[in-house]
Amino acid sequence: MMKGACVWPLVAVCVLCVCVAYKPVIIIHGLFDSPADFISLLRFINLSHPGTNVTVLDLFDRSASLQPLWKQVEGFTEAIYPIMQNAADGIHLICYSQGGLVCRGILSTLPDHNVHSFISLSSPQAGQYGDTDYLKYLFPQFVKSNLYHVCYTAVGQKISICNYWNDPHHRDMYINSSDYLALLNNERANPNSTAWKQNFLRIKKLVLIGGADDGVITPWQSSQFGFYDENETVVEMKNQKVFLMDFFGLKTLYARGDLVLCSMAGVTHVFWHSNETVYKTCIEKWLT
Repeated sequence: MMKGACVWPLVAVCVLCVCVAYKPVIIIHGLFDSPADFISLLRFINLSHPGTNVTVLDLFDRSASLQPLWKQVEGFTEAIYPIMQNAADGIHLICYSQGGLVCRGILSTLPDHNVHSFISLSSPQAGQYGDTDYLKYLFPQFVKSNLYHVCYTAVGQKISICNYWNDPHHRDMYINSSDYLALLNNERANPNSTAWKQNFLRIKKLVLIGGADDGVITPWQSSQFGFYDENETVVEMKNQKVFLMDFFGLKTLYARGDLVLCSMAGVTHVFWHSNETVYKTCIEKWLT
């Protein structure tokens, strides 16, 4: 009887240890989103990993997510850094849509970050080039073929979506004009490129999630660093120059075995973070 009485407190302690062992999770939203959009994702995390400290950051109102991405990087870095400092074992980042590019900026410019898993959830990591509802809303007088007239100007680069607008028919203009993505990708000479690459490679795992039925990220393979060539034929990540030349660390992550692709059909853009199958298949295992 006495032995049984001793076992149960031990079991309780073990359960408690498991509950509090999970690393904190920070979620960064995308264009026009708010923390309320991530209630389902929070519930999934709390059910699978009880006791996880989950923070959905929201520094701007919905329209302010159009601010230049470097400004967003600055604001989100200030919010994330104290959480990092209080997490001795590191944190996980889940970054949705445009937020995935913001997270890349944070990870590239923050030399002492302790991010373990960087989970990029349907984010235009290689850029965006498509006539979507978002484009029609933001630029009603333009289509994808002529938006470069706006985006590749000093004024255009003050709008977040232009920071990663990647017109495959005007590559030189993109490389010379993009104040954000071209610099992150090291496609344009950048004196900080070596340091930024070292910073980015501090992550232990890069998880790239996307799918053919997304409907917003164009091409959808951009969520996994694939993109159009000049003929609008999709070139997969492993054949992209940024990968082959290892401009910012993708090839190194792949060689380390720390680059994960998770593709799912049947999920439209606004439902990636509320789809339990996506969570169970692509996210859950990386949040330990």
